[in-house]
Amino acid sequence: MAVSVDTVYKTVLYILNKEQRGYVTPSEFSNVAEQVQQDIFKSYFADGNQQNRKNQTNSQNDTEFFNIYKDIAYKLYPFEKEIPFYYESTNDGFLESTPDGVSTLYKMGEVISIYSGQPTLQSITQLVNKKEFDKISRSRLTAPTNAYPIYYTTNTILPTETTQRLLLKIYPTPDNIFVNGLTIPARPVWAFTTGSLGQYLYDPNNSVDFELDISEQPIIITNVLKYFGVVISDPTIIQVAEQESQKVEINEKS
Repeated sequence: MAVSVDTVYKTVLYILNKEQRGYVTPSEFSNVAEQVQQDIFKSYFADGNQQNRKNQTNSQNDTEFFNIYKDIAYKLYPFEKEIPFYYESTNDGFLESTPDGVSTLYKMGEVISIYSGQPTLQSITQLVNKKEFDKISRSRLTAPTNAYPIYYTTNTILPTETTQRLLLKIYPTPDNIFVNGLTIPARPVWAFTTGSLGQYLYDPNNSVDFELDISEQPIIITNVLKYFGVVISDPTIIQVAEQESQKVEINEKS
C-alpha cells in the first residue's frame, strides 16, 4: 500500500504552521519529497546487507512477522519487474527500452537468454567483465554455448538520441531475453488546481503518491520536515499532526 502524498504534504504544512516555520509551496514539497523517497529507498540495500549477515550467523529472528531481513525484502517487491530490452543490430546487442529516453532501472538482476529451437532453451546468463568476455568467447575450450551464455554491460548513444542507454552484449546471441531488475520509485507529486481565491486545491487525478510501503509514512514526514529545518524527536507528534490536519481539512470543506 502506497503512502498518500496528500496526507504527507498536509501534515508537513500543519507542523510547519504550528512551529511558525512559514509555508512550503507544492513545487518545493515535491522536490524534497523526491529526495526523501530516494534516500529511504537506497537505505534498504545497506540495511538488507546488515540483516543478511545476521542470517548467516543465525542471530536473526525468524518468526513470521519479526524477520527484519524479510521485511526489507518485502518493501522492495513492488519495484521488482521485468525490464524490457530489444535487439539493436547496429550495436549487435540488447538495448533497454526507455520511455522518453529516461531509464527506470536501478539494479539489474538475473538475465535469461531465450534460444528458439528444438527444444527452446531459457538459459541463465552469466555476467562477466569485458576482458573476460573477450577471452572466454574466443577460447575453443571455454566458448559459451546456448545452454551457458555469458554477457557484459556497457552504454551506448543512438544516433538520434542524446542520452546513454544500457547495452547488453550476449554470446551466443539469443533470440530474446528476459531481464529481472529493480526500478526507481516514481517521483512523488502533489498536483493542484487553483481555486477562486487563488488557493491551491489538491488534484488527485494528476498527483503521484509515494511508492514506498505505508509503514514508511512517519519516516517520510519526519525526513521531509528535516529538510525544512524542523526536527521531530517524538513519533507520536506525527500521529497527532496527521489527525489534526485531517480535522482542519474537514472543517474547511464543511
